[in-house]
Amino acid sequence: MSELASKRDREDVVIRSSFANLWLEMRPKQWVKNLTVLAPLLFAQQLGNPIAVEYALIACGLFCLTSSSIYLLNDIQDREQDRLHPQKCHRPLASGQLSVGMALGAMGVLAITAMTIGFFLNFRLVLVLISYWLLNVLYTLWLKHQVILDVFIVAAGFVLRVIGGAVVLAVEISDWLLLCTSLLALFLGFSKRRHELLLLKEDAGTHRRVLGEYDPQFLDMMIGVVTASTVMCYALYTVSDETVQKFHTRGLLATSPFVLYGIFRYLYLVYHKDLGGDPTHILLSDRPLIGNLVLWALTVIVILYWQ
Repeated sequence: MSELASKRDREDVVIRSSFANLWLEMRPKQWVKNLTVLAPLLFAQQLGNPIAVEYALIACGLFCLTSSSIYLLNDIQDREQDRLHPQKCHRPLASGQLSVGMALGAMGVLAITAMTIGFFLNFRLVLVLISYWLLNVLYTLWLKHQVILDVFIVAAGFVLRVIGGAVVLAVEISDWLLLCTSLLALFLGFSKRRHELLLLKEDAGTHRRVLGEYDPQFLDMMIGVVTASTVMCYALYTVSDETVQKFHTRGLLATSPFVLYGIFRYLYLVYHKDLGGDPTHILLSDRPLIGNLVLWALTVIVILYWQ
């Protein structure tokens, strides 16, 4: 009996360990990216509408499930290259702590669950989720090897998140918001490529083929372009006729310094602290950035809801 109990205990430990590794491979910390789904809720002035808040949060959750499905597929595809990476080698799939079979099964369950719930919630939302999933499958299998286009596809994923947040609420989405989202995502994407290139050095092309097509000077130029474009686009959005007519105020211009500081702070971390490889980690760990984001959000709420 003791041997049987001991065997069961070992099996329980293995099962718990497998699920713990699966949870890590789903990258829950990356779910913070899906908060962009809530942007239309904020700018549609629907924070006081409980039903709208509920729908937006559900949509955000569905994007979390869908993105985790993609992370699993990506890490299954890249597990051999990840073993050569100084940081990614610790991922459960790359280190062999999680089986490919379990990861594939979880990938399918997550995707099907998200699409099914999305179908009953809002048919247009499920179309956005399917588009997001298919785009990322193409990215994993092919597009991530196409120079410049690889970062554009990542940016498109953020745009689809914002669109998903708008369609679930059935609100009109501003072209300015889509432009700002795209440019900010490009800024983060090119900064990440720069960090990867400098971190991996001569092994960069071995780990990720597309990195062989980049060099620091080229990335610095693109980062400079999207940095200026992001700041200018946001500033123009705050004072555009469309924005002023919609919100009956030019007050959003007061939020521009927060955007400017946030981008400058991120550039400081990328160029002086050698960070930038994981935007989510920076956002969750850098106190000045966290405080700046909170102040930006509070200022937007005050201007749009209590003017």
